[in-house]
Amino acid sequence: MVANEAVKPDRIRDMAFAGGIVAILAILFLPIPAILIDMGLALSIALSVLILMVALWIQKPLEFSAFPTVLLIATLLRLALSIASTRLILADGHKGIDAAGHVIAGFSQFVMSGDFVIGIVVFIILVTVNFLVITKGATRIAEVGARFTLDAIPGKQMAIDADLNAGLIDDKEAQKRRRELEEESSFFGSMDGASKFVRGEAVASLITIAVNIFGGIIIGVTRHGMPLSKAADVFTQLSVGDGLVSQIPALVVSLAAGLLVSKGGTRGQAQQAVLGQLSAYPRALWVASALMFVFALVPGLPFIPFMVLGLLMAFVAYIIPKRLGEEVARAEALKVETEKQVLLESKESVKESLKTPEIELCLGKHIASVLNHSQSDLGHRVSKMRKKFAQEYGFVVPDIKLTDSIMIPAKSYQIKIHGTIVATHDVRPGELMVVIGDGPVPDIPGDEIREPAFGMKALWVTEAYANEIRRQGFTAVDSSSVLLTHLSEVIRNNLPQLLSYKDMRNLLDRLDGEYKRLLDDICPSQISYSGLQAVLKLLLAERVSIRNLHLILEAIAEIAPHARRAEQLVEHVRTRIAQQICGDLAEGGSLNILRLGNKWDIAFHQSLKRDAKGDVIEFDIDPRLVEQFGVEASEAIKLRMGQVPTFAIVTAPDARPYVRMIIERMFSTLPVLSHLEIARGIDVKSLGTVS
Repeated sequence: MVANEAVKPDRIRDMAFAGGIVAILAILFLPIPAILIDMGLALSIALSVLILMVALWIQKPLEFSAFPTVLLIATLLRLALSIASTRLILADGHKGIDAAGHVIAGFSQFVMSGDFVIGIVVFIILVTVNFLVITKGATRIAEVGARFTLDAIPGKQMAIDADLNAGLIDDKEAQKRRRELEEESSFFGSMDGASKFVRGEAVASLITIAVNIFGGIIIGVTRHGMPLSKAADVFTQLSVGDGLVSQIPALVVSLAAGLLVSKGGTRGQAQQAVLGQLSAYPRALWVASALMFVFALVPGLPFIPFMVLGLLMAFVAYIIPKRLGEEVARAEALKVETEKQVLLESKESVKESLKTPEIELCLGKHIASVLNHSQSDLGHRVSKMRKKFAQEYGFVVPDIKLTDSIMIPAKSYQIKIHGTIVATHDVRPGELMVVIGDGPVPDIPGDEIREPAFGMKALWVTEAYANEIRRQGFTAVDSSSVLLTHLSEVIRNNLPQLLSYKDMRNLLDRLDGEYKRLLDDICPSQISYSGLQAVLKLLLAERVSIRNLHLILEAIAEIAPHARRAEQLVEHVRTRIAQQICGDLAEGGSLNILRLGNKWDIAFHQSLKRDAKGDVIEFDIDPRLVEQFGVEASEAIKLRMGQVPTFAIVTAPDARPYVRMIIERMFSTLPVLSHLEIARGIDVKSLGTVS
């Protein structure tokens, strides 16, 4: 029952449309009264105005793809009404100018002012404008559009297939685009033929008006005994009035066709496309306004019209930049609001919970509340820390996410790397930390602890003793500085994990053109991008900066054809950037070093097993020697740490990675160099030997 009720309106519309077409055909053969001709002519004018308005307000030509069909129906309606009015003019024209209805009579009186000569001139001008200007131009645009659309179909079809294969669109979107492509080619092809309707109608109007004039004069004089002058006046007015009534709607429809095909690829309503583009250049309006002012002041030209136009253009040129600025501001505000909404939705989504921040500083509730209300901006200090790391190590460490949690103690914090807790500690907001190490203890009451960044002895004291601490020669730091120092040291210890493949590719993309060509020569033919990332990670693991990436690439290009293992590549790279390594470790222009004694040089050398080519393939040392070396090295290193702030252990090139492997278990930040990494010209100061 419901389905039948839904189908019924469609059937009524189908029957009504078919009945209208049959009625138009009937007008061609059957005589109709003048009142129906008036209704038909009014309908023709209304339909032409409706077509023009639709052509103005559509966004793109394909939205009015039925235009060729509508144009054919409107043309057929005008021709049928022209034939019906011709029948009445020839049959009843002797009765006066109202013989063919009041619409034709009104046009003949209003447009022609009672003089048929004026009517003939106006009619010829309208036909000329319609036939030679609008219709001819629209026809040419339609012809060219149809030809280029057909020529572009294979390329557009290939583009759709490429997007589909690349996964940029799905099957439904591909089908939709193909359908639009077919409709576009059919539309311009139909418009090419439909424009011929209007041209043919213009010719038919000329023939019809000539037949009406001469046929009417002959019938009026011979059949109705009218004087020749009166017959010529009456039938000419009726014929020209009939031609004007049919030609004006034809001109309107031709204009709609021209607007439709000339729109081309411009999207948006006609007023948006035309007025928007004309008013998009205020300087052009200022120039046009100045020209209007000049014309207004020229003697002999009317002052008011040009002055009014000049003022209007100047006003528009003044107001447009303000409007554009307001629109840009609104668009930016809308964009920011949209981004906030998207970010909020993404945070609340399940997928967002699967993402793990690369670096996260999770604060206890008490620490978070104190730091957020303190004058020191923690977020600003963290951003400065990231900038310092970028300058020191040559790549930008990931964003540090600051969060708070009730799951950890209120005065504790956690540092996470890739979601894993790598460090945790307690701080005391409102108190100061005094780092004492192995030195004297200040005569101030406090709680003895271990400083979190380096594990040195320290004291927590209240801020009331700040002046006393400085008077005794000690340095005190606040809780936020303790936290940030610890965070900085944790990041240094985890630099290899923080250099992602994406970060490495960003670094490579910033290289100069010549080094990009060098990169293309060695990657991936001699070393893969993941292998290059492994080399950079090994350098960062020993806190060697990769800021001179071009030098690192040159060194890799030298050794890559002869070595494949990342460890071998790293040793060669370290030798090539020895100047940088020594410069970063030098203090006051001199490099402090601690050498291995002859005993340990020989022990490590004998523990290296080599293949036939001389490459080290195995490190086989007695565990007792490892333990003994650890004890002796630890004693020597601790002794020198109290003497100088920084120094490096120096050993043989082939044994350096293995010495480093043992030393880093006890002193993770102590650099280990080979003899080949001591740059020429560097002032070396020996602190002794491990023996």
